Amino acid sequence: MDNGIKIRRGLISFLKYALLIFAAFVALVPIVSCVITAFKSVEEYQNTNVMVLPQSWTYFENFKTAWQQADMGSAFLHSFFIVICVLVGSVFISAMLAYVLNRFKFTGNQTIRNLFTIATLIPGIASQVTVYQIMTALGLVNTMHGYIILMLGTDVITIYIFLQFFENLPVTLDESAIIDGCTYFGAFFRILFPLLKPAIVTSAILKGVSTYNEYYMAGLYLQDKTRFQVVSTSLYVFTGPMGSQYNYICAGVLITIIPALIIFILCQDQIYSGMAAGAVKG
Repeated sequence: MDNGIKIRRGLISFLKYALLIFAAFVALVPIVSCVITAFKSVEEYQNTNVMVLPQSWTYFENFKTAWQQADMGSAFLHSFFIVICVLVGSVFISAMLAYVLNRFKFTGNQTIRNLFTIATLIPGIASQVTVYQIMTALGLVNTMHGYIILMLGTDVITIYIFLQFFENLPVTLDESAIIDGCTYFGAFFRILFPLLKPAIVTSAILKGVSTYNEYYMAGLYLQDKTRFQVVSTSLYVFTGPMGSQYNYICAGVLITIIPALIIFILCQDQIYSGMAAGAVKG
């Protein structure tokens, strides 16, 4: 083999692994620094560098303070309630919309699909003034049900995930069910919806993570933090004009990661199979 080809392949391999190492470094440094800071006392945090290891890894006072002062127990309950409501509503709305767009050919079908595509090109922040005015006019600001309705706004990506799965389900399933006496609702809920498990898992992952981590919308529309505290905004109590208490914030961040980590460990087989199936459909 020509030496030039060997050198070129070796250089490509070197650059590939160097890029992977750099990407891993960028991804892991914030997590490592967060873990280190979470176990430091106030004195250690003020007098040491962020990457200096704590004197003791059994210092859990930061976690106790974060849990109590941020009222994270109530925040978790509110967040889980919101996530469950949003997931159930979003999955059913997206699946039914995809069912109608895929199975029924009517005037304006393609127009609706094009409008969904155009909607993805509009930054969400650009429409917040109008959305806030509408929410205020309807009396939905600073209410739990108003925030849930707002988060139920169906993601276009979720609709297209279900559309791709419906395109791979034969129409004969619907026809057979209708011939046997099923209505369109019966055909959807009894025959088609159970076959959408991979799409449901994929969309639930995307919507659940985004809802659980949502900070901007929660801070804007759930203004009464004593009544509607959620996980993403609970740690805001440790920020102020005199500076932020990052040792408590980092401890709280680690606490918020625990539920997501447990769910991932218990459901990793379904998550991997759902995402892989969603990647090859269509």
